[in-house]
Amino acid sequence: MNRRIALGFLVAMTLIAMGFALSFYSYNQYRKDRELIEHTQQVIGQLEDILSAMKDVETGARGYMISNDTLFLEPYRQALPKLPTMVDRLQQLVSDNPIQRKRADSLAKLIDDKLEISARQILETSQQTTALQTTYLRIGKIRMDRIRAFTARMTEYERIRISERYQQADRSYRNTTLLIFMLSVLTFLALAASYRLLEQELARRQRTEDQLRSYEAQLKEQIRQLEASNEELERFAFVASHDLQEPLRKIQSFSDLIMDRYANLFDGDSRLFMSKISGSAERMSKLIKDLLNFSRISTHRESAKPVRLDEVIQRILDDQELRIKARRIDVQVEPLPMIQAVPSQIDHLFANLISNAIKFMKADGQPRLQIRATAVDGSQYAQAGLTPGRRYFEISVEDNGIGFDEKYIEHIFKVFQRLHGKSEYEGTGIGLAICKRVVVYHQGYITARSTPKQGTTFVVVLPESQSILDYDRTITGEVHSYIAG
Repeated sequence: MNRRIALGFLVAMTLIAMGFALSFYSYNQYRKDRELIEHTQQVIGQLEDILSAMKDVETGARGYMISNDTLFLEPYRQALPKLPTMVDRLQQLVSDNPIQRKRADSLAKLIDDKLEISARQILETSQQTTALQTTYLRIGKIRMDRIRAFTARMTEYERIRISERYQQADRSYRNTTLLIFMLSVLTFLALAASYRLLEQELARRQRTEDQLRSYEAQLKEQIRQLEASNEELERFAFVASHDLQEPLRKIQSFSDLIMDRYANLFDGDSRLFMSKISGSAERMSKLIKDLLNFSRISTHRESAKPVRLDEVIQRILDDQELRIKARRIDVQVEPLPMIQAVPSQIDHLFANLISNAIKFMKADGQPRLQIRATAVDGSQYAQAGLTPGRRYFEISVEDNGIGFDEKYIEHIFKVFQRLHGKSEYEGTGIGLAICKRVVVYHQGYITARSTPKQGTTFVVVLPESQSILDYDRTITGEVHSYIAG
């Protein structure tokens, strides 16, 4: 049933998409036809402007030759400098049409001839006899008539093209309208069939929903308990961040003050004891901060945003630059993707992993840290609870440090679990627990591969998007998400 409904809607969506595509094609074709028509109108307008300018030239030259009054030369003088630009513009407009381009070249030659005879008329007006004036006038008229004939021929040609393009646009519009109407009818039929199948499916799901309603009260009670638990965690976080940190800050402040003022009165053991007090207070403060970070991952619900992992990694490496340079670690970072996640939590995740890798580097040999990412399908980690068909990224943080025995792999992600003593490697034992909580919060998976003395590879699998609507799902069983609310 679900497949038939999906097929029906797929057909309807395909038909709608085809309708949109045809509409878009029709619009583009109409726009192109309008551009061609506008281009043709520009050619006609340019021809009319040229003819008008030539009339001004003819009128001015003729009036001056007859009257010998320079007032009549005003139209001639105004039109003369505009004509070269007009002719160039016309030649540009018809450059895509060989016929009109050839005619435009001929028209330009005729205009040059006309301007030449007009210039001679004006120059020789005072010396002309009546017979010579008549000859000039006839020659000017003949050349002007040729210009009129050429512009009329070119204008008629463009008007014919406009008519053809209007007809073509009308045909294209009618054909597209008919196709869109047919597609609309087919889409309506497909949607009607899908709606019928959907009604049947909704009736079946309604029965399932009635069965699930009996669990709604239990679910609400569990939600209430969870909210109460979150409130308690919030109160704990407040106490830890204020009441617990304040005595520690005083212990650190007073121990530093004692060392500053009375260090010269202390013997070696006394200075050792004071340094242990200060160090213990500092470790306790760090432990409280790590516990706060651990608890806030679940209690502080933040919205996911696009996060560029390469920027996150680079920022962390910049923060760790002194440690990396001090140990001469060869860092290799391959191109990393962008995912949807909570930025602050992703910072915590990779800061802990990179800091962990740097901390457990071997003293001998060339330390190496490599970070890379690969796109995977959730089916590759189905045993870990990831969703098949959903797109994930597998990010690996690999080092060639001291490594560990993989039999402890389940313990390293628990709070306060350490594989090494505090005297060997500093830390609170919470970092990897924070990593796991961040990954679980983001619907992902984290694991590690390691061999003692050969290095460790932490593998983090995170979804590309946090929304379950951003990937395709295959319905294989009873629908279990129909709880009203």
